[in-house]
Amino acid sequence: MAVEAVIWDFGGVFTSSPFEAFNRFEAERGLPKDLIRRINATNPDTNAWALFERNEVDATGFDAKFAEEAAALGHQVRGRDVLPLLSGAVRPAMVAALKTCKQHFKVGCITNNVVSTHSPGLADRPASIFGQIMGDFDAIIESSKAGVRKPDPKIYLMMCELLGVAPASCVYLDDLGINCKPAAQLGMRAIKVVSVEQTLGELAAATGLTFDAEAQAV
Repeated sequence: MAVEAVIWDFGGVFTSSPFEAFNRFEAERGLPKDLIRRINATNPDTNAWALFERNEVDATGFDAKFAEEAAALGHQVRGRDVLPLLSGAVRPAMVAALKTCKQHFKVGCITNNVVSTHSPGLADRPASIFGQIMGDFDAIIESSKAGVRKPDPKIYLMMCELLGVAPASCVYLDDLGINCKPAAQLGMRAIKVVSVEQTLGELAAATGLTFDAEAQAV
């Protein structure tokens, strides 16, 4: 089936990965590498991170629950100290690719985010660079507003309904394999974002378009 829509994750796709910031934080605090990812991967549907991304706890509740989960693994980390690590540096070439795709296809964004000024969460910050990027999408689904988060297949189908397309006509990009898997199972062409060059190469192959990995226009 011909491509009709390109659906994007946000953090780790249009911005540098928060995992890089997590690792810097861990090194500075003398914590084990990937501790934050380990905490987030433990009980992934009911832990502090999941509850916050579905807006089932507020920032205060997230702070306390994350601290409890870190303590259970033998370390002291407050949730409030993790939130500032979410904002990454914008990748201009990916933003340029979005603009190119928008000229030919419908474009949507599915983001697991939190109700926080540090979230790449976006639609409520039109003056920010995040808000400017979000303005290019035809449809946006934020987990903190939808009450459902990736990798739940429902959120991908919600996007397809908003865009009026079938999953098989979509290309999906995400920096997490666990989020690419359900997209692929639904029939989407899933691209795991590892680097800008690799991503744009695979996106070009999937769409037939040409992208510039050195593009600087935002």
